[in-house]
Amino acid sequence: MKNGKLNGKVAVVTGASKGIGAGIAKEFAAHGASVVVNYASAKQDADRVVDEISKRGGKAVAVRGNVAKKAEVEKIDILVNYAGVYEFVPLEEVSEQQFHRMFDVNVLGMLLATQAALKHFNSDGGSIINIGSLASSLTPPTAVVYNATKGAVDAITRTLAKELGPKKIRVNSINPGMVVTEGAVAGGYTEGDMRKMFESQTPLGRVGQTDDIAPAAAFFASDDSKWITGETLLIAGGLR
Repeated sequence: MKNGKLNGKVAVVTGASKGIGAGIAKEFAAHGASVVVNYASAKQDADRVVDEISKRGGKAVAVRGNVAKKAEVEKIDILVNYAGVYEFVPLEEVSEQQFHRMFDVNVLGMLLATQAALKHFNSDGGSIINIGSLASSLTPPTAVVYNATKGAVDAITRTLAKELGPKKIRVNSINPGMVVTEGAVAGGYTEGDMRKMFESQTPLGRVGQTDDIAPAAAFFASDDSKWITGETLLIAGGLR
């Protein structure tokens, strides 16, 4: 157990069955939070995350789909919006279907998850952490739709920080650079030319790991950041 700065808190992490989401779920549990591992379809992966947390003496439950419809989630103190999809194609290959898929998951999905969670925060407020991407500011080529969705996340973070501040709900985002996750590996992004390019341009000379991101989420989730809202933290080894 770490210092217990999230003791008694209930955290919902969307897309927590793998990657950065899973890393954040484990980190929160290590700090004493009860974690709802929220997933879309990867039940086996979600159960594995819950199992790992339980073995370390933490508290977690896996919940599929819409958190708002689940009776077991009565109170929420922390929401992490991690669920997302990405696809890199040149402008000529952008399709309406691809556009709607990415905006539906990365933008509308985030708004709906936040809207649903809002009903479960109490008068003490809490913390919402959106996982954006360095892509919104680095704007790499062949990722125009994905970059646009992450630009939307930046705007949502700043807007909701103003809108939800009176409810004592803080809203911040973490924008990671390239992180080695199951999805990135499966997409072939973590080996070969793309990785070499990122490493050569990154002042700290390496791509990220999930444990580079999770402690920052714990900071935003805890009272350590109680006077911080509407901020975007780039975690990308100095790549800008």
